[in-house]
Formats: sequence, C-alpha cells, structure tokens
Amino acid sequence: MKALIQESQDVLDLKISSAQLEMFQKYHAELVEWNEQMNLTAIRDPEGIRVKHFLDSLSCLQAMRNTPLKRLVDVGTGAGFPGIPIKLLYPEIHLTLVESIAKKTAFLEHIVQVLGLKGVEVLQTRAETLGQDAAHRESYDWAVARAVAPLPVLMEYLLPLVKIGGKMLAQKGESGPAEAHRAEKGLHLLGGHLCDLHKVELPGVAEERYLVVAKKVAATPDKYPRREGIPAKRPL
Repeated sequence: MKALIQESQDVLDLKISSAQLEMFQKYHAELVEWNEQMNLTAIRDPEGIRVKHFLDSLSCLQAMRNTPLKRLVDVGTGAGFPGIPIKLLYPEIHLTLVESIAKKTAFLEHIVQVLGLKGVEVLQTRAETLGQDAAHRESYDWAVARAVAPLPVLMEYLLPLVKIGGKMLAQKGESGPAEAHRAEKGLHLLGGHLCDLHKVELPGVAEERYLVVAKKVAATPDKYPRREGIPAKRPL
C-alpha cells in the first residue's frame, strides 16, 4: 500500500500523508476481510484494490480540485467508491453514501466507524427516491458515481441532487465519449450542460478511463427523477 503515496503524487499530483495512508491500509484490510464473507467487490488482490479502487477513486479529484466541495453525494457507492477515498483526502467535506443493497450499507456503516469518519451519512435507498427528497434534492456541490449505469440513465440519478452551479461526475470506461454524446439532449432537459471529458491514465491499467463532468445550469424539472426503475427502462 505504500506505493499509493508515490502513485498519487506521480499520476494525480496528490499528496497523501502517513496518517492518511494508515487509513487506506485499514480500509484495505477491512475490505479484504469482509470480501471473504460476502461479495462486496470483484477486485480483491492488493494491487487491484490500490489502483482500481483507491487510485481510481482519487482520480475524481482531477476534476474536483479548485471547486466548491462542501457537500458530496456518491450514488451506488458499493463498498464506498469513489466517496470514501475522496473523504480521506478531504476530511472536511460532508459525504452522503447512497447504496440500495443492505449488506453493502452494513459494510459502509462499519468502515465509517472503524476509520472514525465524521460528517458521513449512509443511506440505504434508491437514487430515484433520494432525488425527490426535499432534504437532498438540489443540495449538493457534487454528485458522483462509477460503474452504476449508462450515462443517459446516470444523469437522471445525479443531476436532481446537484444545486445550480454544482456538478455531476460519472466515472466511465472507453465508452465515455460516446455515452457523453448520447446524453447531451437529456442533460439539457435536466438542467445540465456537459463541461468536461477528462481522460484518466492509471498505472498498469490498459483500459481507457474518463471523467464525464456536467454542470448544473438550471433547476431540474419536478418530474425528474422519475419513479424507481423508469430511468433505466426508458432513458432520456
């Protein structure tokens, strides 16, 4: 795990302190232990966890740095990616982790306690439900997700949660540019505007990675997100 310090510096221009590295090491150990009992994540080897979970999550900061980052919501977070690694580097943010599967929310609550994280909320719910909740709708600086759904679906999960002037970020593979092109009409409908398509390169990973970023420029119409399951069945 010590390689994470050097890789973060070399690849992402991020500095990880020894105290932060210790937190990542605890996170790694708990992830491995829980994975022996339940299927939290398919990536289980130390290098895969370091690069494809931790470093990949931190790559989001290439788009987020130098922007308001007080409130962050991570939708479909699974075992806490990318939200928790971002929180470890920016402990002052308020983080909301959204996951619909009970065994994964149990792990999230456990790891938040083990790491002693403050200002983290774990919610077992669907994005469609949360987006219509007045306590969360249009209240976040950033809404993020990775590997949750195609972008035309994902934007309906994320943009309703973002305040005007805030941004949504989707972590995507090689299909990122094509998905971004297909999503432009729907983004406009939801009050968003595509503002960045950032290519990410990770050490030892041949697959192309992209950060697709859209800015919230207008309020999302009240009818979005539509009820549970509809965005995936009938993408905008």
